Amino acid sequence: MKAILMLTGGGPLVILTSYQSPTAPGLLSKLESKGITKFVAYEVPIELAQQRYGKHFALVQQDVHQSDDLRVLDYNGHRAFELFHFNELGPATLYESGAVTERTGERLATAEDVQ
Repeated sequence: MKAILMLTGGGPLVILTSYQSPTAPGLLSKLESKGITKFVAYEVPIELAQQRYGKHFALVQQDVHQSDDLRVLDYNGHRAFELFHFNELGPATLYESGAVTERTGERLATAEDVQ
């Protein structure tokens, strides 16, 4: 399970996912079905997310109404953005649907890399 802080047009949110990357095709499909087609994503160390969200983390992780491949841990943008410092996060992944490239940290990936 991974925790990911996403900065989207609708505001910041934190998700839990079983996908290994925020640009995994299956996750992108689920995000796009929810209207998220452009984002900046940062991996949050799972232990840090558990610590900051406490019991709420456990409740979301056990929610049978959400799938393991995408669970929304926090959709309160202000709280999600304020809970973590940038130096606690992994490298940024920038994604835009239909764009030719994606940028992850210092690595520039081609569109074929995310398909």
